[in-house]
Amino acid sequence: MTRTADAVVVGGGIIGLATAFYLAKLQYGKVVVVEKEMFLGTGSTGKCAGGVRAQFFTKINIEMSMKSEEMLVNFEEDTGYPAVFDQVGYMFLLSDETELAQFTKAVELQRSLGLKVDLIDPPEINKIAPPVRTDDIIKATFCDQDGLADPNDMIQGYASAARNAGAEIITECEVTDLKLEGGEIRGVVTADGEIGTPLVINAAGPHAKLIAGMAGMELPVEPIRRQIVTTGTLDYIGATFPMVVDVKSGLYFHKESPGLLLGWADKSIKPSFDESVDPEYTDTIIMKALDRIPKLETAEIAKSWAGLYETTPDHHAIIGFIDGVGGLFSNTGYSGHGLMHAPAAGLVAAEMICGRETSIDASPLSPDRFAKGQVIEETNVI
Repeated sequence: MTRTADAVVVGGGIIGLATAFYLAKLQYGKVVVVEKEMFLGTGSTGKCAGGVRAQFFTKINIEMSMKSEEMLVNFEEDTGYPAVFDQVGYMFLLSDETELAQFTKAVELQRSLGLKVDLIDPPEINKIAPPVRTDDIIKATFCDQDGLADPNDMIQGYASAARNAGAEIITECEVTDLKLEGGEIRGVVTADGEIGTPLVINAAGPHAKLIAGMAGMELPVEPIRRQIVTTGTLDYIGATFPMVVDVKSGLYFHKESPGLLLGWADKSIKPSFDESVDPEYTDTIIMKALDRIPKLETAEIAKSWAGLYETTPDHHAIIGFIDGVGGLFSNTGYSGHGLMHAPAAGLVAAEMICGRETSIDASPLSPDRFAKGQVIEETNVI
């Protein structure tokens, strides 16, 4: 295979496909997406929990989420394809005064940016999420603009819309090298041949560091394993049950088909590409869930799986051209919030590449922020 393109997007997950769609929509030229797996979105996108929230602690993450939520509401109008965005809300359970102070400050910032978020008391918590134990909870934050999205809907919608706008998507096409000449991108080398291009968009998620390394560049993105468990049918989980995050323990859970999806981030996990399911990790999730929802004692476990977060040191994405290599653009490093930021991320990246004014000021996500010491850490990471 020998061909040319105006831009090659490396990675057929949700970030890569959203970027390709908005580039094609802005008529950038010939856009080609290359994905190493047989099917699109089978990496981190297909293994994520599907949560979408704007309740972050930094201005840029709040703005990225709010823009994405707006775009998800209008997904079919934008792409021509439907996608489920169930705005059942996100709830953060707060157990002590320190947590309350942190989240109260965050609520003030969120409200100043136009997010409708409330601080609620235990009785209201149990109206929204009845089976949750609240005897040790002093308050919670709740935002009904947040909710749950369907990763498969978004993948298929963006892929179809990108193709309709003129983009080409090639699966089972692993990038093995990048071609450079005089410090400029000249193409990508794949197992099926070369694609000549002056622009490579690195949307390879957990593998983004490897792609950057092919151009001799360091990109601070590390793959971190996370695990999820789902239960069997639970007759006490209603259609409006939200995403609930127990801040103290790190447990999160939301409705999933007829039961619940349960997750927790083990902060002791070291970077690797290991996606095996650790039974002890699964057991820890279950024990934390039983503590917060005692009625789960009789629940059956349906499935468990592992996936990779693409984690940066400050838990913010990296969007922009990489200094030192002409034509290398990064759109990666979402640190567990890639699905929820994908619409805004794809749009903003495409606007940057096309030289347009961006819908959001994404300068805090610039790749050079680490070298310049302009790092602000996002601490509300699940």
